[in-house]
Amino acid sequence: MVSKPDVVVLDYGSGNLRSAERALVRAGAEVTVTSDFDQALECDGLFVPGVGAFAACMSGLLQVRGEQIIGRRLSGGRPVMGVCVGMQILFAKGVEHGIQTEGCGEWPGTVEQLDAPVLPHMGWNTVEAPEGSVLFDGLDAATRYYFVHSYGVRTWELTPGEGFREPLVTWAEHGVPFVAAVENGPLCGTQFHPEKSGDAGATLLRNWVRTLE
Repeated sequence: MVSKPDVVVLDYGSGNLRSAERALVRAGAEVTVTSDFDQALECDGLFVPGVGAFAACMSGLLQVRGEQIIGRRLSGGRPVMGVCVGMQILFAKGVEHGIQTEGCGEWPGTVEQLDAPVLPHMGWNTVEAPEGSVLFDGLDAATRYYFVHSYGVRTWELTPGEGFREPLVTWAEHGVPFVAAVENGPLCGTQFHPEKSGDAGATLLRNWVRTLE
């Protein structure tokens, strides 16, 4: 019998842990919800959820040494996926109510409030995925995903260098364009909640889990 990929949902006090766990199990993974440093470091794939404020999520992440786990995994080419604020904290900084908080700094860029007539951006929205995307394989441009957020990354700041493969950046729009997903080698993330996005989210998570096999 072929073993399933081992995925840890990082428990740092933020995110819909059980719904993420259930969705990943359905996607074909063997899932553990834990804050254990070694387990999170050694698993096949690390899933970083997140809801609420950027600063609160970063505080919780630091308490379980989550930034070290993420950094060490990526230095060894081991997959990490962040969702919603779990993706936002992978960027350099977040600014909320005039207060700036340092993020993990895996990508340059600032998480800031969307310039939109209605906030939060809550509900279903389409995205514009680039050609060659693995996460969005099998999903067409009319597919909708579930978003709940008031903040996002409005400018992609990572520029490719020599011998550097340019990340695949997916965009969505609510008032202004913002980053909806990123695929950057072993590191990826989505601003929307795949675990709340029905069949589309299930397909996306299956696509990610298959990369861990």
